[in-house]
Amino acid sequence: MQKTELIFIPSPGLSHLVSTVETAKLLLQRDERLSVTVLIIRRPNDNLIDNYTQKHSSNSNTNSRLQFINLPYQENSPVSTNVLFGFIDNQKDHIREIVSNLMKNPSQSGDYKLGGLVLDMFCMKFIDVANEFNLPSYVFITSGACSLGLIFHLVELKYEHNQELANYRNSDVELSVPCFSIPVPAKVLPSVVVEEGPMSDIFLNYFKRIPEANGIMVNTFHELEPFAIEALSNQNKYPKVYPVGPILSLSSDDEQSSHQGYDEIKKWLDEQPESSVIFLCFGSMGSFEESQVKEIASALEKSGQRFLWSLRKPGEEGEGVMQAPTEYEDFGEVLPEKFLERTEGIGKVIGWAPQVAVLSHPAIGGFVSHCGWNSILESVWFGVPMATFPLYAEQQINAFELVKELGMAEEIRIDYRTNMRGEQLSEMVGSGEIEAAIRWLMAEEGGSRVRNKVKEMKERSRMALMEGGSSYNAQSVFIEDVIKNAS
Repeated sequence: MQKTELIFIPSPGLSHLVSTVETAKLLLQRDERLSVTVLIIRRPNDNLIDNYTQKHSSNSNTNSRLQFINLPYQENSPVSTNVLFGFIDNQKDHIREIVSNLMKNPSQSGDYKLGGLVLDMFCMKFIDVANEFNLPSYVFITSGACSLGLIFHLVELKYEHNQELANYRNSDVELSVPCFSIPVPAKVLPSVVVEEGPMSDIFLNYFKRIPEANGIMVNTFHELEPFAIEALSNQNKYPKVYPVGPILSLSSDDEQSSHQGYDEIKKWLDEQPESSVIFLCFGSMGSFEESQVKEIASALEKSGQRFLWSLRKPGEEGEGVMQAPTEYEDFGEVLPEKFLERTEGIGKVIGWAPQVAVLSHPAIGGFVSHCGWNSILESVWFGVPMATFPLYAEQQINAFELVKELGMAEEIRIDYRTNMRGEQLSEMVGSGEIEAAIRWLMAEEGGSRVRNKVKEMKERSRMALMEGGSSYNAQSVFIEDVIKNAS
């Protein structure tokens, strides 16, 4: 039996690593011929990464065919985005050495082939390493098919049609994007590709290399994004697309064990009626200035809805980028006076939230989300309808897709964005907008359309991963293509 090994290279950070490892575990469970080595680009003293890899290395189900290799790191951890990309690219020589060693001294015995490199979209320069060794390369996209199609379209506009994408900044123009069935307003394009300066070119130069790969795994499923997947599949100039998701880390045990306040959160949720609580959570980088916090608080209080709010403190600005949020010692320093007293019994404000554990709780009836793709997939998996409050990255296009393309979310805003450089926001989402969306989402007669669609997609997300399902079949095709390309 031929054994085939894949080398996965995720971008730095726990979220990218978790998606990568969950994908690797899924493939290993599907086919005993596969083994996986994950190369980890990490910052110094990243204990979360170390703890995560140690736990999965000791997993008896896959540890014989899953290994982790920590790449060397510079003593000064990168902060700004352009430095981070340089930090990634500088690993090229180390990766070349590891690939060479694996080809000479494989981690598996017997009839062995190195099947290729599976790259995060921000690790595209390592295609050069694959080419040097005449190995296939594949890309793993942690976002959805619509986002991938938009990336391809923007690259075409920039490099084939010589358009200056900065002209779309603050524009009212609508674009015809092949992976969307409706026009896409320029106001929801990712900030980084339409801003002036070097960052747009840096990002687009990574994206431009995706078509060089032999194939693209996308963390989505056909039933969720049929129009986009078919549009991508019908384009001969793009590599083969494998919609293999939803790939999620659904074990809430890790979250609960690392969250000291989980027992208190669960106790409070257990006391609430089924589907009665609106959950507000904005991702690992999600936070707001005090003025916006007060608008959200006012909306929650006026709505009269039960709520669980993950409220985190903005990180200090440093070297031109926003730092990760921290925890408030006292929520009273940012909330309206006596807000906690007035909402006692119907609402609970917390810091970091164990999101999977919360979304899976029967008391949760709605989710105000920043529209990160993992959060969207988790919300669909648990059948929780969303209201959109995007902040950065590709979240605006995700919000547009949910509200306008798929009809699976209520809109608070689809074009709101925070500045990841930590600059003061120039716009504000008023309490009236937020209150109206929350009321509509939670009302039986109001949010029923969205709620029914999400519940239907919940069942389809599970069916996609079952034997014979769309994603199960896509995974099978990917595995067979990897083994064939390695022969």
